[in-house]
Amino acid sequence: MSLNWKAGGLLLGLVFFAAVLLVKPIGVSTQFVIVDGIIGDLVNPDLVSQTDDGITSTNAYLAKSGGKYAKSVADPLNYSFIFVLAMMLGGFLSAMARGGVGQSERSIPEVWRANFGDSTFKRYAVSFLGGFVVLYGARLAGGCTSGHMMSGMMQTALSGYIFAAGAFAAAIPVSILMFRKEA
Repeated sequence: MSLNWKAGGLLLGLVFFAAVLLVKPIGVSTQFVIVDGIIGDLVNPDLVSQTDDGITSTNAYLAKSGGKYAKSVADPLNYSFIFVLAMMLGGFLSAMARGGVGQSERSIPEVWRANFGDSTFKRYAVSFLGGFVVLYGARLAGGCTSGHMMSGMMQTALSGYIFAAGAFAAAIPVSILMFRKEA
């Protein structure tokens, strides 16, 4: 039960359009900061505090923008946090509706095996490292891939197009270098 890429693209575009029209542009990397803040606040209860001016933090990053992130740490049940939880739940429900995740989807892809061998640890480590680098860069730039590229381009923001061009300009040569052997 797979979805044709054209239908999937159209549905994704409609979801992004509805999100911007009804709530706000989609972007999720900030929620990693919020989860970090929640964990940090559990370890150090003084991390986020209420003042006469509102909620703030001893952490400069959480306190910036008038304590915007600190407010989300203090009360994480907001649209963006629920959206991230809903994405995970939606992915799980979709997999279950298809009858679960099959062995072929859980195994190492042939193109990976041809280039790097059978080590699942190596595959997971490289995937984690790649995701970490992308997330770190996105947060360093003050946004995320979905916020900059997908939502940004949909709103015809120049930064969205520049980010997309940069992402593909980096991803294509890296893929060519990593996957020299074909499956």
